[in-house]
Amino acid sequence: MTIKANDPQLKSWIAIPFASDFPIQNLPFGIYNDNAVMHHACSAIGYDIIDLYELAKQGYLDTLNLPKEVFDSTHLNEFIALGKDVTRALRNRLSDLLEVNNTELKDKAGIFGTIFKKQNDVTMLMPVKVGDYTDFYSSIDHAINIGTMIRDPKNALMPNWKHLPVGYHGRASSICVSGHSFHRPKGQQKPADSDLPVYGPTKLLDIELETAFIIGRQTNMGETVSTEQADDYIFGMVLFNDWSARDIQTWEYVPLGPFLAKNFASTVSPWIVTLDALEPYRTTGYTQEPKVLPYLQYTGEKNIDIKLEVTLIPEKGEENVLCTSNYKYMYWTMEQQLAHHTVNGCNINVGDMMASGTISGPQPHEYGSMMELTWRGTKPMTLKDGTQRKFVNDNDTIVIKGHCVKNGIRIGFGECRATLLPAL
Repeated sequence: MTIKANDPQLKSWIAIPFASDFPIQNLPFGIYNDNAVMHHACSAIGYDIIDLYELAKQGYLDTLNLPKEVFDSTHLNEFIALGKDVTRALRNRLSDLLEVNNTELKDKAGIFGTIFKKQNDVTMLMPVKVGDYTDFYSSIDHAINIGTMIRDPKNALMPNWKHLPVGYHGRASSICVSGHSFHRPKGQQKPADSDLPVYGPTKLLDIELETAFIIGRQTNMGETVSTEQADDYIFGMVLFNDWSARDIQTWEYVPLGPFLAKNFASTVSPWIVTLDALEPYRTTGYTQEPKVLPYLQYTGEKNIDIKLEVTLIPEKGEENVLCTSNYKYMYWTMEQQLAHHTVNGCNINVGDMMASGTISGPQPHEYGSMMELTWRGTKPMTLKDGTQRKFVNDNDTIVIKGHCVKNGIRIGFGECRATLLPAL
C-alpha cells in the first residue's frame, strides 16, 4: 500500500529540525486547548500544532467533505470512527498543504496564532475517551526476567506463555495524559519476615515502558478480528507507562492477577501516531516456537522498529537515562493481540486502548522496568547527583520517549511524562 503522506521525498515550507518528532511524514492527531480554545483536534508539524477545526472553518478541507464539528470535540473518537479512508485522506491533504511548493497556506497572513500555534503555548489533552483498556504481557525478555526472579530460570515462562498473548482488563478511568502527577498508592503488602500482611504506601513503585494501540473500528459481540484484518481496526499508537506497585502486586496477584498494584495510574502520550505513518518502519520479530495456533498466525513483517528511552529526573536534579529499548523486541504483535482479544467474540469499540506490556530487550540496558534494571532492588542504580534508586522515589519524574528512523526520516511520539508525589 502506497500512502502519499509517507513519501520520504516530501519537504515542508515549515522549518523542521531533524531532532523534531513531527516531520511532514508523521502528522499525528491529538486534542489541545489554550486561552482561546476549549478543545480542538489538532495535528503537529515541527514545533507547531495545526488546529484542524480552524483549518476546516477557513475552507482548506472542503474537498474532503468533513463536518468541521468533528474537530470541535473533547476527544478524537468521533473523528477516528469516520474510518481509515477519511483519516488517511486528511493526512494526505495536510501533507499537500504543508509541502514546500504549496502556497495555499504558506503565503497567507494571520494563519499563525489561529491555524498554527507553538506547541509550548498550548496544553495537550487526553486524545481519546477510553471505554476499555487491556494490558498485555508480550515481551519474552521481560517475562523471562520476571519469571526468573519470582520462580526460577527453568520455570521462568508459564506453560501458556508461548501459546497465547497473556493479558488482563485494566482500569480506564485512571489513564492520564502526559504531564500529570499522582500520589504514591497505598495497599496491602506482605513483608518477607511477617506472617500477616501490612497496610501502607507502596515501597516498590515501578515504571513499565510500554506502547499502546488505539482501536479505530468497532465490532459487535460474537464477531472476531483476524490477524489479516487487524490493521484495519488499529488507528494508531501512543507511548504508555503502566505504573506498578510491585510489593502490592506480589501479595495480591494470585489467583486473579493485577488489581490495586496497577489501577491507580497509567500515563499516555498525547499524540496518536497513525499506523499509516508507521508502515515504513515495519520489521521482523522473534521466531515464534512452538508454532502458534492458526488464528494467531500471520504473514509479513508485523513488528515495528521504534527506538524507546526512559529517563528519570529527580526533584532537583538532572535527567538520567534509565534504559533504551525497542518495540521490535515484542514476541506477540499487535495483530496477534487483537486477534486473540476478539477470538471469543469480545466486542471492541473506537477509542479502546490496548497496551503492549513492559518492553524489554535481551541486554540489561534494554530492560523496561526498574524491577529488572535493579534486579528486584539488589543492584541499585546510581544517578548523576550521586543518589541511588532501587525503585521510583517521591517527586521523581519519569519520561518515556520513542521514535523511528529510516531513509533519513525520523518520526516520533512526543513525551510520556509523569511525576510521583508522596502518598496522601
